[in-house]
Amino acid sequence: MNEETEQEMPEARIAENAPDPIAVLKAEIESLRDQRLRALAEAENIRRRAEREKSEASLYAVTKFARDMLSIADNFSRALAACPPELREAADPQVKAVLDGVEATDRQLLATLERYGVKPVSTEDGKFDPNLHQAIAEVPGNGKPAGSIVDVVQSGYMIGDRLLRPAMVTVARRGDPAPAVDAKA
Repeated sequence: MNEETEQEMPEARIAENAPDPIAVLKAEIESLRDQRLRALAEAENIRRRAEREKSEASLYAVTKFARDMLSIADNFSRALAACPPELREAADPQVKAVLDGVEATDRQLLATLERYGVKPVSTEDGKFDPNLHQAIAEVPGNGKPAGSIVDVVQSGYMIGDRLLRPAMVTVARRGDPAPAVDAKA
């Protein structure tokens, strides 16, 4: 071997082991494309999260105010419940007018709360749900199944899909005898 051949050999070996510059650039392009797509996806996620937070903030911004207004609605309901229909019919026209005004104000207050997303918690089905109702006492069921709602002491309310205030209810006592089934019927 001559000197020239010996010197060319290591360079040829280095050139053979060196990565292809085009392949290197393609890999870099692919890596940058992947980073770009991830950055775009992250920006879209941030945009969606900001929109959701903005809509929730506007929906739930009235939460404290609505909670305060519920105590006023409770007082209207108590005032109306204090005067049974029999007494109302026998009352003076001025007293009837005041009661009609209280009733109209109560309806308007509840309608306004509903317009802002505040809705009453349902107790119509009679099923106790610890996520929506607060049991304050167990009472005789009077024919209702154990654990079901017997009476609503204070209405509960939701704002959007969140509980604003649980309904305070009494529930049928466990262990009461089940209602007898009439065999003749």
